[in-house]
Amino acid sequence: MKKTLLSLAVMALLFTGCKQADDAASATPAAPASQDATASGEAPAATGFDIEKVPMSTATLGDFPYITLPAGYSNKGYGQTNKAFARFPFWVDGQAHWVEGRFHGEVFYPEQGKDFSGLEVIRNFEALIQQMGGVKVSEGRIPTEAIKSWGDEITQGFIDGLGDVYSETTRVYVVRRPEGNIWLHLLVDSVGASYVIGQEKAFQQTAQLLPASELKKQIDAAGKVALQVNFATDKTDVLPDSLPQIEQVVALLKDDPALRLAINGHTDDSGDAAHNQQLSEGRAKAVVALLVGRGIEASRLSAAGFGSAQPVAENATAEGKAKNRRVELVKQ
Repeated sequence: MKKTLLSLAVMALLFTGCKQADDAASATPAAPASQDATASGEAPAATGFDIEKVPMSTATLGDFPYITLPAGYSNKGYGQTNKAFARFPFWVDGQAHWVEGRFHGEVFYPEQGKDFSGLEVIRNFEALIQQMGGVKVSEGRIPTEAIKSWGDEITQGFIDGLGDVYSETTRVYVVRRPEGNIWLHLLVDSVGASYVIGQEKAFQQTAQLLPASELKKQIDAAGKVALQVNFATDKTDVLPDSLPQIEQVVALLKDDPALRLAINGHTDDSGDAAHNQQLSEGRAKAVVALLVGRGIEASRLSAAGFGSAQPVAENATAEGKAKNRRVELVKQ
């Protein structure tokens, strides 16, 4: 009997101790909620990204691309991506947020004698973004299937800047601006880093329709004429807004049944030279296919691609690159 009472007493003491521990745990203050974007440099958490929730930046900025590399790092010897108008998928909240506008990208490494520090690179870029009035909106790995769905437009078109998205974490930042939001894709690996920065910009048509009469005039005078045919980015698909120009070439050829033309494709110097040559040839063949499909005999046409080997303007400016991306009709 005494043993039973003693056991009950011990159990009572244990229960009381557990009760006090539970009460103490429930009385512990909850961890503070995440700070807002202006205090922490990160956008508020949400079920879906909303640019309207990002504070508007009023910082004074310089010229695009707005940022420089941290001290001790260099792009020397490596390529850059410069696109006057393109689109890029910034990975936010588990999906691609496509942005159209102007882009710059590059890969960089530590200079000789300096060890690479991923933390140093990240801290420098995040400090720059905060100075610009921006925030981090995403950090994580991108699914392989999503990357594959982007195609060569992104994986080749932005090869200098995209980084090893298959294996490494991607960080995305945004600076909300009245003149066009600025986006930054940053990827850091074990030996170097890469980034793509872009600013939203509406498309502005630069190609002008040349009527058949003007095409004939220029061919008679110079033996060739340059067309600004718009293609899908890094693809051979002729965009619908350029089909009226194709129709004028058809009219030119039908008005002069003896005329034979070489259709020559040209690109700017962005990206790999071999890829540009293949792309320019594919675009020339696409134009030929459209002409043949509209009743022009294939025997009157030939197609060739020259990549960036025959520029007509400096590739150092966006305007020069636009002039170099062309299709030429050359009299045979």
